[in-house]
Amino acid sequence: MKNSRFYGAAVGSLLTFVILSTFLAAGVAFAGHKFPNVELTSHDGEVVRFQDDLIDGKVVVINFIYTACKNSCPAETARMKMIHRELDGRVGKDILMYSISIDPELDTPERLREYMAKFKTGPGWSFYTGPKASTDRLRRALGLYMEDAVAEDDMDHNLSFIMGNARTGKWIKRSPFDDPTVLANLIGYGLFDGMIPRQGKSYAMAPEVVPEHDGAYLFRTRCNSCHNIGGGDHELGPDLAGVTFTRPKAWLKKWLADPSEMIDAGDPTAVELYERFNQIRMPNLKLTNQDVAKLIDFLQIQDKRLGFDSGEDGPASHAHGHGHHAGHDGAHDGGNHAGHDEAHDGGNHAGHGDAHHGGNHEDHGHSEHGSSHGAQGGHEGPADSHD
Repeated sequence: MKNSRFYGAAVGSLLTFVILSTFLAAGVAFAGHKFPNVELTSHDGEVVRFQDDLIDGKVVVINFIYTACKNSCPAETARMKMIHRELDGRVGKDILMYSISIDPELDTPERLREYMAKFKTGPGWSFYTGPKASTDRLRRALGLYMEDAVAEDDMDHNLSFIMGNARTGKWIKRSPFDDPTVLANLIGYGLFDGMIPRQGKSYAMAPEVVPEHDGAYLFRTRCNSCHNIGGGDHELGPDLAGVTFTRPKAWLKKWLADPSEMIDAGDPTAVELYERFNQIRMPNLKLTNQDVAKLIDFLQIQDKRLGFDSGEDGPASHAHGHGHHAGHDGAHDGGNHAGHDEAHDGGNHAGHGDAHHGGNHEDHGHSEHGSSHGAQGGHEGPADSHD
């Protein structure tokens, strides 16, 4: 049941490319809106008030995670890291990013600092923890609480994140697994209502859209936030060039299906990769057998292009000789649309970057375990307002 919801969540993510994102607040009607002014504690041990200290007068990006998560949170954090990079030094200046833990018992300020160090998060991106009642209240107020998902698993949570400008009252919910360039444009320009001039390229410079291999789509939406193919090791995962030559296909299939099981079982290669990349677990992406086959086929094509020849079943004789692995990945939700991601550096395509006040879309709110339930349709305003 949980897996079926996971795949359904991808449909909701794809809809963000053909209809406008959900607005939690639109226009001046919500410019003075107040969120619960609960106390939170930062990764540095500073006690703050959510509304007074983190929201008032600011442009912010907010998501919810917990550091012990083995499934989606590492992927979500890796994708948020890509957005941070795309914002090109603006985070910490005119934009702030907040990740709030939903596991206060485990996620002390010290543990949050360790998590930040693992992912090498950048300036202007702060992590917070607080009493569960407070963080649950915030999730409800921000439209990120899924009653039925939490009923099944108390640590299940909506993977969407919120971006907003408290000065104008514009609040938008999006998936972190959408194209990071588009999201950065929406945060860095759309939220500022034309106050920041765009420096992007003309639509006339956009490349022709061509069909792509299904595995290429999977790699782009689920792997490339932590991996390169032939470009050297990423700070969160290894270069995958030659991976189908150095790993048997049976090993790759097992690894892509459930990496945590292999790490916990003591597989030497899995453990070596886990230790080498700062004990960041590759998330369980809930890939279908068909997804795994498509991804491996794409990696084989790339290996042949780079001069490797893996053979049909992979070289068992090379099983543990090299330090590559498939998919220490960045995202679990096919949130990008094929062929458009590289088209524009500064301007958003298909009308999705300049999110106009009052736009709605059917939000399928992705959850930790792949839930596609949540807010069905756009909110008129934040759900829980005053402290």
